[in-house]
Amino acid sequence: MANSELRHVIDAVVKDKGIDRAIIIEALEAAMLTAAKKKFGLHRDIEAHFNEEVGEVELFEFKEVVEDVEDENTQVTLEEGKKLDPEAELGDSLGVKLDTSDFGRIAAQTAKQVIIQRVRDAEKDIIYEEFKDRLGEIVHGIVRRFEKKDMITDLGRTEAILPHREQIPRENFRPGDRIRALIIEIQRESRGPQVVLSRTSPAFLAKLFETEVPEIYEGIVTIESVAREPGSRSKIAVKSNDPDVDPVGACVGMKGSRVQSVVQELRGEKIDIVPWSADVASNVVHALSPSEVIKVILDEKDHSMEVVVPDDQLSLAIGRKGQNVRLAVELTGWNIDIKSESEVEEQIAQARKELGRIEGMGELTAEVLIADGYRSLKDLIVADSENLATLPGLDPQTVENIKAKAKEALAILEAEIAAGKTDAGEKAPAEEGKPEGEVIEKDEGEKVALESLDGVGQKTLELLKTAGLDSIEKVVSAGIDGLLKIEGIGDARAEKIFEAARKAQTGS
Repeated sequence: MANSELRHVIDAVVKDKGIDRAIIIEALEAAMLTAAKKKFGLHRDIEAHFNEEVGEVELFEFKEVVEDVEDENTQVTLEEGKKLDPEAELGDSLGVKLDTSDFGRIAAQTAKQVIIQRVRDAEKDIIYEEFKDRLGEIVHGIVRRFEKKDMITDLGRTEAILPHREQIPRENFRPGDRIRALIIEIQRESRGPQVVLSRTSPAFLAKLFETEVPEIYEGIVTIESVAREPGSRSKIAVKSNDPDVDPVGACVGMKGSRVQSVVQELRGEKIDIVPWSADVASNVVHALSPSEVIKVILDEKDHSMEVVVPDDQLSLAIGRKGQNVRLAVELTGWNIDIKSESEVEEQIAQARKELGRIEGMGELTAEVLIADGYRSLKDLIVADSENLATLPGLDPQTVENIKAKAKEALAILEAEIAAGKTDAGEKAPAEEGKPEGEVIEKDEGEKVALESLDGVGQKTLELLKTAGLDSIEKVVSAGIDGLLKIEGIGDARAEKIFEAARKAQTGS
């Protein structure tokens, strides 16, 4: 390879591939050294150095000056050494330039192979370094092909993979289509860095809003939380750092232009934008929109909330297949139990009746306890005494007295129910449900109650019992979400069973 040609190759590779010149020169030196070792033998001490002035890789063989030569390939006598260098002394290492003219073709071929490999390695490193700092960014690409449902996308410098699990359901792309996606992972593999994309990540939705809403990009409005069921519906909670800027309005845009741009990118995915608040109860109320909320009862110990909604808004609050409440739970991070107004009134009436059994229990104290979520004798018995003592009108001594009287009342109530009697001394009506919180094992009664529900046959009954849902109350508490987790119960059946159980519980 002529000197000018060699320099031309180096310059071309540096320019076209963007690889450091030192890496190319190092590859050339390694290639020439490999060729020299093949020709002269591995036992020879040979080094390769690129001469910038003449534009060629020079080879030098080094030998040690010794008194008695034991290895002619690596040692020379002092006399022979002085012929090479008059100032040579014992122990010196003398380098002699080797003639490479007779193995130029072999060296050129070896150099080519080594350069190709080094260039590939360098390109992998460059691509990895470029994309590792772009995690969480949206990139544009062109769909090239599909491999086992995974989409291979051309990003220009490299190809990326959009796994099937990260694709929005029912979203179709074909080779040649342009696509936007979020970089969620960079995997360093032997064949090169693997860039992994996602269109289902909640972060993708947040980044799309950042692209469309200048206030988010500038930090005036921040996205505090995102909940998403890709391809169906999403909720985002936003906060403004400027009192003069409405965060929801900024995200919606004039005539909904900004949010519509995001909706179009996500192929029609519905997006609810709600204001974020430092008050967790307010967050839950906003998260359950568009339904109206009458009351929220907070239980910080269990990190849960009981939310009361108007009867005609129960289905709206729960959402189709429980989607609205499911997204609200994900958005706020709190467990949410939604109840209708009539259902709560029924429970409160039952609670007044049950707590009224406690000897010496005044109406005001009972109302305070009920308002704080204590709606059965068992609730009071298992309640934390310190928490009870913080309620208005209660002190530690009063609390202990109430709990002791509650145990006595519960024992009497259990005995009456076991005997089939109400507290009035009459037979309990067959259709009357057990008061909430009662500790009674009555398998046959529960079995009959469940079997009476619309949509519950023998097989479904067994599935419910296996899942621990052996009463109407437990079915209602589990909700549609809990029913859907049971293998063998589909969407339609889950909704049917839940609605029937709720009506049976409330008597509506």
